[in-house]
Amino acid sequence: MKKFTRLSLLLALSVALNIIESSLPLLNDYIPGLKLGLANIVTLFIIYKYGLKEALYVGILRVFLVGILRTGVFSTHFFFSLSGCLLSIIFMCLAKRFLNLSVIGISIIGSIAHSLGQILVAILLLQMPAMIYYLPWLLIFSIPTGLLVGIIGKQLINHFEDDLLLY
Repeated sequence: MKKFTRLSLLLALSVALNIIESSLPLLNDYIPGLKLGLANIVTLFIIYKYGLKEALYVGILRVFLVGILRTGVFSTHFFFSLSGCLLSIIFMCLAKRFLNLSVIGISIIGSIAHSLGQILVAILLLQMPAMIYYLPWLLIFSIPTGLLVGIIGKQLINHFEDDLLLY
């Protein structure tokens, strides 16, 4: 029951961070879809403290809840978020398992995978193959945003390192 409660609180935190972040102006007028990815701090924490299954549950629920509260469920934005979320979680978990990278490196991989997921859905959903030319712009910003999320995530993970109640 403690695990369920903690994951529920982490879900609420990730939804709140996502909503707060969507109201912050960040070059979104110049580069649509560009965000810091603050909710991914929670995702990174869950990957390190719980694992893939829990990260997928919380990530998918976050996308649905934000869809209900802000963007609309099954809207174009919803599918961008869902694809980015799923791809980033899968890539981060694979990188954590098979690569000898720090939390920050894993976060950068997640940020890059999120951008790839969004572009793939844009190409498929909007049927605009030219969206691939937008990918370099997203990737340029994926590195510093992944770095920021990774630094904060690493601090959070280290802070709760000895907290045996998480498991």
